[in-house]
Amino acid sequence: MILAGGLAQRLRPLTERVPKALVPVAGRPFADHQLAWLSSQGITDVVFAIGYLGRAIREFAGAGERWGVRVRYSDEGHGLRGTGGALRLAYDDGLLEPDFGVLYGDSYLAAPLDAAWTEFDATAPAVLMTVYRNQDRWDVSNTQLVGGLVVRYEKGLSDPAGAGMQHIDYGFSIIDRDKVMQRIDPATVVDLADVYGTLSAERQVRGFEVSERFYEIGSPTGLAELERLLRGRAPS
Repeated sequence: MILAGGLAQRLRPLTERVPKALVPVAGRPFADHQLAWLSSQGITDVVFAIGYLGRAIREFAGAGERWGVRVRYSDEGHGLRGTGGALRLAYDDGLLEPDFGVLYGDSYLAAPLDAAWTEFDATAPAVLMTVYRNQDRWDVSNTQLVGGLVVRYEKGLSDPAGAGMQHIDYGFSIIDRDKVMQRIDPATVVDLADVYGTLSAERQVRGFEVSERFYEIGSPTGLAELERLLRGRAPS
């Protein structure tokens, strides 16, 4: 599942007519990079959660043939429901497998996915969240990891280190559909971060630490940094 329905307001005016998923990075739409990476990881089935300018994403990605994957869509239209609500809509549309991965639509990742899936299968949590020991370096840390469990997940803290947060959500999670989706109210706007926060307090989120840093295009700074990386220049 790729969450790609948001308004991308931090990238305006770039995203006034182009959805964030199609913002050019190193000469290619960002979704091209994501789908190529997922295909290289052995992923064969992708669902895009679309909303804002979603038609353009449909027209670009089509059915996924050029990447060797099947691409389907869950469309919020103009009634955006938040990232958690987008998952609930896909669930109600019958598009989610019993276990499924979730990738943010602005995340560019390098860590292999097979080890995360192996850990998920072995431990059977409600959610397995890939995390990176960030220590506020690349973005504000939001995750407290203790004994392999995410015991606290919260964004926007003024002093995350003081709250014991050294890690950050890497941008890819695996969800047990039947343990999680019924907890998301289909009639309300729900942020997936709030769902993760509740589940972590209940010790139902396993953390899987990766060593490769993440990149993102959700901000002009992040976009410029990824552009440098993909064009072969080391990020500053």
